[in-house]
Formats: sequence, structure tokens, C-alpha cells
Amino acid sequence: MTRIVLGIEYDGSAFSGWQFQAERRSIQAALERALAKVANHPVTVICAGRTDAGVHALEQVVHFDTKAERAPYSWVMGGNTHLPDDVRILWAKPAVGDFHARYSAIARFYRYIILNRPVKSALLPTQTTWCYTPLDADRMHRAAQCLIGHHDFSSFRAQGCQSKSPFRQVHFVDVTREGDKVIMDIAANAFLHHMVRNIAGSLIAVGAGKQPADWIRKLLAVKKRALAGITAPPHGLYLGGVFYPECYRLANHPVFAKLPADACRHQD
Repeated sequence: MTRIVLGIEYDGSAFSGWQFQAERRSIQAALERALAKVANHPVTVICAGRTDAGVHALEQVVHFDTKAERAPYSWVMGGNTHLPDDVRILWAKPAVGDFHARYSAIARFYRYIILNRPVKSALLPTQTTWCYTPLDADRMHRAAQCLIGHHDFSSFRAQGCQSKSPFRQVHFVDVTREGDKVIMDIAANAFLHHMVRNIAGSLIAVGAGKQPADWIRKLLAVKKRALAGITAPPHGLYLGGVFYPECYRLANHPVFAKLPADACRHQD
């Protein structure tokens, strides 16, 4: 069997999420059906990180094992031929060594995009989160810096989160404004369920002036989800990329240049 690694882009608007669900549309099911037609045998894909309903990916990383011999070009073009328009294979490569899409990952980064203007978008209603209240992106950025480091993120964890530990290592959080969009990029060794959306919801409250700038620090310390902001909608959330050690010979997103040299895999 040969292990193949893929980079996947998708618009999650019309999906129930990454993971297969009976009688519901999932990215995993769509991808497995397409790859099975190219491989001429059933295929099971493993992803770097499952995304929820409505969440998108700029570059999800997956792997699968196959007995079929195909060129990388064939996996890309053949797979895309059988995929719906809202899912695309960006690249394909044979895996190196003991590569595993999930367990070999050192870090992941998510991007949250807020359309900050008085009027909703007619073009991107499910690709951004709309906020009509003016947001101070610089204030949001300053408030978010306390999240960097190894912390208990219980205040930003969904009630149904099944992780054994609330501790995660956040490597960086950047909030910037690009025209009428406010963009948050956050990277960590791993994320709790709804962690990014809960952080985004609280930062929106700070940016809108509804909460003081030091509120995020207080939420981190109090470790109570009920005291934090709302869970921001899924529409603006994107899995931006996954970072792997150089030994696996995969190109990493430029944003990961900000990672510390000693960044290591999360152990749950």
C-alpha cells in the first residue's frame, strides 16, 4: 500500500462538516467517493483537523492508503473531476516516512474573517461574518496578545468539547484590518472545540467597545465559558494551513514563519 497526501480547499457552507454523517452532506464522504473512482477501490481519508458545519478550508491536509499506482497529477485531476464544485484537491504527493495527517502535525492556523461595514455582502454571505458595528482592529489585536502561550482555555471551550485537557499552546494571534474586513489569524499546537469562534466572539465585543481591552485576560484567568462572549458564526472561519516538520517534505504556509523554533506537537 502507498500513502498519498493531499491538500484540500473547500467551501463548507453547504456541508454538515468534515466528518461523515449518514444522510448528510460531508466533505469526507465527497472526497472518499471521488478518490475511490480514481483508485478503483474504496478509500478512507484521514484529515489534519475536522471542521464543523459551515466552516471552510484554505488548505486542509489529508492522507489515504491505496494499492493503486497513480501519478500525483492523476489524483488531482481525476479526483477533481468527480468532486462537487465546492471541494477541490490542490496538490497530491506520496507520503514520506511515517507521515500521518493528524499525528505528524506540529501546528495549525485558522483565519477568521469579519466583514465590518453597515451593509451585508451579496457576494460573500456565507464566506464572512458580518458585523455592522465599527470594530477597532488594533484594540482587538492588543487584547488578544495575552492568549499567546500555554494556557487553560476553558473560557473559550465549547460545553460539549471532548478533549481530555483544556490546555493548549497558542503561538501567535494577529488581528488586522484590510479595507472593510477585519481578519484574525491564530496558530496553536491544537484547538479545543469552538475555541477559535469563541475567541473571535469575545474579541468582537472588545473591538466594538462593549468590553474593556483587558477583558480577554480576565476571561483567560477565570476559566468559565459562561462569562465569555458569544460563539461567533462559522461562516467567517477557515482552516488556513497545517505545519509539519521538514522531514516530511511538505510546503508550509508562510504564516508559519512566526512559529517558535521549539514548537512541538500537542499531546492530549
